[in-house]
Amino acid sequence: MYNLDEIKEFISLLEDSSLSVFEIQKEDGSKIRLEKAQPAQQIVNTIPVANGVAAPAPMSTAPVESAPAAPAAPVADSSKTIDAPIVGVFYAASAPGKAPYVSAGKKVKKGDVVCIIEAMKCMNEIQAEEDGEIVEVLVKDGELVEYGQPLFKIN
Repeated sequence: MYNLDEIKEFISLLEDSSLSVFEIQKEDGSKIRLEKAQPAQQIVNTIPVANGVAAPAPMSTAPVESAPAAPAAPVADSSKTIDAPIVGVFYAASAPGKAPYVSAGKKVKKGDVVCIIEAMKCMNEIQAEEDGEIVEVLVKDGELVEYGQPLFKIN
């Protein structure tokens, strides 16, 4: 069973993240699912004018249904990713104000700690699974991450 403090923490994590749904289940079978309301999207169309400059076109305020996006074509990218093994809060450093474990351009070896993910008040060190160089950090410090979400690009 979840206590009120845990539920408040889950709500806070969801509100401060880019996630729209958060679901977790305890060993005793109790489960909680939180969904964030999605704001209506505002779309601005432009129309050409005589001097070649585009101007905003008038828009209706009715909600717009978007068509499903076509699958993206695979990008020829030799970099791999380090993915989140658990759901939790991503921390780039061991403590606030400390230097991050890794940043773009840093070389890492298999087993090096690259970040921490906090889940259920437990700090989990995430390690590089292979040698390489961090190309890009894909998440922000303090952001809620999902299982399998790419955290870093590595070559």
